[in-house]
Amino acid sequence: MDIKRFLKLLYRYKLFLILVPVIAVATTYYFVKNLPKQYSSNAKISTGLLDQSKQVTEQNTDFFKISQQFTTIMEKMKMKKMLNILSYNLIIHDLSDPRKSFRKYNEKVDSLTANERQEVIQIYKERLFNKIPLTLADRKGKYNLFDIVNSMGYGEYALSESIEVTHVDNSDYVDIKFVSDSPDLSAYAVNTLATEFIKNFSSEVNFNQNNSIEILNADLKRKEEEMNAKNIALKEFKMKNGVLNIDKQSELVYQQITQAENRKAEVIRQIQSTQNTINAIESKLKSGNTDLGGAAIEDNARIININNQLELANKRYVDGGFKQSDKRKVDSLVSIKSSLTTLNSDKYIVDPQISRQNFLQQKYGLETTLAQLNGSMRSIDSELAEAKGKYYAMVPFDAGIQNYMRDADVATKEYTDALNRFNQTKTDQNIGLRLNIEEYGLPGLPEPSKKILFLAMAGIGSLFLCVMVLVVIFLSDHSINTSSQLSSATKSKVLGSLSYITTPDRSIRNIWKDKNNADYAAYKNLLRSLRFEINNTLTADSSNIVGITSLTDGEGKTFLAYNLAYAFAMTGKKILLIGEEPNFIDKANTKELVKGQNFESFLVKKEVVTEDLITILSKSDESYSLLESQNEKSLKAGFEILKNEFDLVIIDVNSLSDINLAKEWLSFTEKNIAVFEAGRALTDRDKDFVSFIKHQPGFMGWVLNKIKLSEYKDT
Repeated sequence: MDIKRFLKLLYRYKLFLILVPVIAVATTYYFVKNLPKQYSSNAKISTGLLDQSKQVTEQNTDFFKISQQFTTIMEKMKMKKMLNILSYNLIIHDLSDPRKSFRKYNEKVDSLTANERQEVIQIYKERLFNKIPLTLADRKGKYNLFDIVNSMGYGEYALSESIEVTHVDNSDYVDIKFVSDSPDLSAYAVNTLATEFIKNFSSEVNFNQNNSIEILNADLKRKEEEMNAKNIALKEFKMKNGVLNIDKQSELVYQQITQAENRKAEVIRQIQSTQNTINAIESKLKSGNTDLGGAAIEDNARIININNQLELANKRYVDGGFKQSDKRKVDSLVSIKSSLTTLNSDKYIVDPQISRQNFLQQKYGLETTLAQLNGSMRSIDSELAEAKGKYYAMVPFDAGIQNYMRDADVATKEYTDALNRFNQTKTDQNIGLRLNIEEYGLPGLPEPSKKILFLAMAGIGSLFLCVMVLVVIFLSDHSINTSSQLSSATKSKVLGSLSYITTPDRSIRNIWKDKNNADYAAYKNLLRSLRFEINNTLTADSSNIVGITSLTDGEGKTFLAYNLAYAFAMTGKKILLIGEEPNFIDKANTKELVKGQNFESFLVKKEVVTEDLITILSKSDESYSLLESQNEKSLKAGFEILKNEFDLVIIDVNSLSDINLAKEWLSFTEKNIAVFEAGRALTDRDKDFVSFIKHQPGFMGWVLNKIKLSEYKDT
């Protein structure tokens, strides 16, 4: 948002921003100058919800629940029922004693006779006693009860606008405020509303609690009967089946089963261990282990064999007559026997037969132990079977008694819950919510006048509304009025700006000759600045053919072309202007523009008659295609002649709305300028033309035309 431009808009409409608030304040003052004084009165009701001194038992504070209770109290106080009760009390008060009436009687009340007024009072009292709401249907009776109440300002809507019920956070009080044009009325209204509300609220609470107690009491008796019936059924089942405590008995039997199974597992482990030991001993005895005498047996067998051979050798030696050869054999056998005996004595220090005997004794002992363990296993199995039999016999009783016990427990729990609810309700009834008027409302002084507030609100509100209107106008206005806006919208350079000439006479001669006209002077100064920018750009690359176009017709490109030609002629340059015949050409002296020759004729003859400083070649038909008049080669040759003949060639190119013609002319220019009329916005079509001209070779920038001098001074 352009803050500077917006501030300019505010300044432009400064009278509007001043007059509207002034009118609003004046109008408000006219309506509030006789505004009656307002009197307020306040009454406070204590609830005891947050006052610990009024609570009999210590309770955890549930702030959410307490907040709901306060909200309920305030909403009930503003209900139609309570407002109608207040309406009845107010109208009865005023009708009962005209001298003490809070408000003057109106036509509806004055039209009633004394007897009729007493009859109306009696009807209102009956409706108040029966708490009958006041509705539109009450217009149809003998007396228009609804309109009488509303005519005195005691209707539901009027009272709801005057009553304010609030609760200050973390306080125990509900505050009732009533504002009216009478201090006595305000005090009477808040006190009556507080009193009637406490009466009705307490009555409703007691009624609801009594109903709840009756319902809970009936439910409690029913739960008690069910509980007693379930307990009697449980007792009869135990007596019938001889069960004292099925849980304790089954627990003892289950412990016996567990202990027997543990002993059985221990015996099985011992049997397996003993059997494994016996198997290991038998394996050693069956193997040829030297520790158990296997090698000794073999050695003894060898000695026995030598003894047998020795016996046979001795017998042969004796029977053979003591031959020397038999003698040597006997000696040899004796020597072998002696060696074996000596070797056997050294090898077996401990007799292997003793070790074997020990293993055999262990085996026999373990076999005896194994037999004992198997006997224990049979005894344990018998005990376990007996215990399981007892346990399984208890299962049917257990299932039955569990059902009875479960039913009894559920009935007992339901009875206990019902008893707790009954006791809690009784407790709430005795020590529950108790509303009291902590502070009565009293007549007071008038409240500060709100006239100043109304006037300030009127002034500030109207001013704010006016500013908002201008903001909407500003945001919805996409017109371009300054060079910076044009540059931002086109993303291109702006060479300069030209002011709008308000004078009807826009002839070039008068513009340049008249030195007293401020519009002419400003225009010439801006044109000279534009001439300087264009000349610097042309000098940089020695270009001298400049095309001037615009987005649409009527933006002032032709007027600019002629004035720009005159401006360059003022610097002594020889200028050629190619363009349409404008309606502002005057017959000229030196340096003035004159009606020129035809450009199409020049293309044919390739000759041009030069004037003093400005020569004009007019285009007779704007819709005539340039490329259809001559071929491109001939056209380039013609423009080359003009380029060499003149210092500057200015071409008034068709607007981009005639894009086909504009493209042809722009193809023969070296530099281009686009003219944009100030005060209009870019359309979608214009944006396409902007994109086209920006990408043309030699495009120098934009000229913002027809700007207001005030816009120019602020840019």
